[in-house]
Amino acid sequence: MKIKQLITEALSLPKDAISYHVSQELAALYPKKALLESNDSSFHLEKYAEANLCKIKYDAHIHNQTLTGWNGMENQIYKYTENASFQVSWQGNKLDVLLMSWHEGYCKTRYFWILANSTELAQNFFAAVCDWNSQIRDELLVFEDGYWDKNTDLFESIQSATFGNLILHKTLKEDIQDDLINFFASREAYATYSVPWKRGILFIGSPGNGKTHTVKALINQMQQPCLYVKSFKSEYATDSENIRKVFKQARQSAPCVLVLEDIDSLLNDENRSFFLNELDGFASNQGIVTIATTNHPERLDSAISNRPSRFDRKYHFDLPAIPEREAYIILWNDKLKTAMGLSEQGVSQIVALTEGFSFAYLKELFLSSMIRWMGDMETGALEKIMISQVAILREQMSSTTVSGKDVEK
Repeated sequence: MKIKQLITEALSLPKDAISYHVSQELAALYPKKALLESNDSSFHLEKYAEANLCKIKYDAHIHNQTLTGWNGMENQIYKYTENASFQVSWQGNKLDVLLMSWHEGYCKTRYFWILANSTELAQNFFAAVCDWNSQIRDELLVFEDGYWDKNTDLFESIQSATFGNLILHKTLKEDIQDDLINFFASREAYATYSVPWKRGILFIGSPGNGKTHTVKALINQMQQPCLYVKSFKSEYATDSENIRKVFKQARQSAPCVLVLEDIDSLLNDENRSFFLNELDGFASNQGIVTIATTNHPERLDSAISNRPSRFDRKYHFDLPAIPEREAYIILWNDKLKTAMGLSEQGVSQIVALTEGFSFAYLKELFLSSMIRWMGDMETGALEKIMISQVAILREQMSSTTVSGKDVEK
């Protein structure tokens, strides 16, 4: 009853008084217990228990408030706890955890209080839960609106991205793979020669020429934790605070890959200096590979694009020349059903007609032509359709370039 009354009383107080009141009352109620208080988002007790790393049960003497949600993507109901008291069994020890939640503005605050027989036990349990939840397993960490979110859908979407289905200029594909493979395999060598074990890589090129596919293929192949930053902007924190969060998590997850797609849109005059200071943290950034991409290298500050110690590898993704266009078209053609397939002469003709096409536009050429072909399904007709479709797409390319609205596909 005391815990139930404590929760009710606390939630009726002003928001900035709740945590202090609860801490004070718990210390008075349990003077012989060690008390650890936290609002760290890594302390997700229920997920830790779901992994069978501890056992939890609700305190039956109080009302434990749980909310029900609906996951439309997976057609499932899920539940999450708002206010509750847990009895925990962990490594032969007994602990109690009180969870409380309340809104502060548009944000929800979640506080935990751990009661244990010793400070050491409380700290060890807290560290174990946070450490496990901070690990990245079959998921990507995505940073947006000031928060990290574990995204399994994005992780699953990159499983089909491989270097086997990627065409790039000359040895570019092999060079990038060798660079990353050698880096992650050379930790001891870097330490032996006192070289900071960190790497900055910049992918440069116009939209649609394979930068995004390459990033996905690297993540898939390297099998290292991946952190993806969508934006440093958020409503309730400054860019500097969010940049600090990003690099703090990357250091905790290292060795890892930190992806900054369209870096020119992430940085501005206000946050650039702070970002560079975090990026330059040689000792603390051990094991972090920072991969940044840009469609507009001319928009990058020279402190980013021309400072070797920051992005010491630069790879250019150019428009596909004749060999790359031919390889790409053959790759697609080999996947087509016989009735839809192109002849050797047709392949050569389309290669010649698509000068200046990006890989994204070559893909669009196939997809749009295949949709048109489905209208009559005439054997051999796809070549004629693609030839006529080239002119349509070239006109689209011209209008897109003029309007300045290129979008990577």
